[in-house]
Amino acid sequence: MGSIVIRLDVMLALRKVRSRELAQHVGITESNLSLLKSGRVRGVRFDTLARICEYLQCQPGDLLVYDPDVEGDEG
Repeated sequence: MGSIVIRLDVMLALRKVRSRELAQHVGITESNLSLLKSGRVRGVRFDTLARICEYLQCQPGDLLVYDPDVEGDEG
């Protein structure tokens, strides 16, 4: 089974936005944003996702991609 891949790092680079700026706008710590960027989270709140999309001027589908070749963490 595949997995959802978080492409937040790609979008940050495309928009030339620093993690610190985004974390401040969204209202989360840089540490939590780093966990999200690395994909080491079990979920993300819709309001957090909405704030990220607002700041980066993107759609959720720009940040989250299903990859059938990546093993999911069913932990």
